[in-house]
Amino acid sequence: MAVSKYERYLVRHPIREGNRPGTGFTNPALAYLSNDQVPGCNVFMDYRWYYQMPQPNYIIPEHAHEYDEIVLHIGSDPQNPEDLGGEIEAVVEGESLIFSETAALYLPKGIKHGPFIWKKFTKPHIQIAIVLGGGSIVSSKPGGRTEY
Repeated sequence: MAVSKYERYLVRHPIREGNRPGTGFTNPALAYLSNDQVPGCNVFMDYRWYYQMPQPNYIIPEHAHEYDEIVLHIGSDPQNPEDLGGEIEAVVEGESLIFSETAALYLPKGIKHGPFIWKKFTKPHIQIAIVLGGGSIVSSKPGGRTEY
């Protein structure tokens, strides 16, 4: 079978990055889209499964990006996909947003966000972070990656 000219856009294996101390979640995060995997895409996307109450409870400290970000929290129950399987407090510019349903949070560039604190945990769920225009997440340290 001939290889498709679009094969270069299909990421089959993640880059594991964003290692955080703790348990109860996929660690390190699984990056499935970045300039490292698809040169020129200028989007970074990773995800983590949360399979029990994370310890320590918050693993994402306050931070901001130079690019817009979307953070999705997705429940795992196909019979009730809007049920997140927990309750999370997301702090944005010092204000708390609390949700227990599948949700998407849009964070314009420069907006400080974090921590994300799990208030309740009832079943596994997924967190996906998508950074638009970044391609990869570069930390304030030259050559480093932000761990969030």
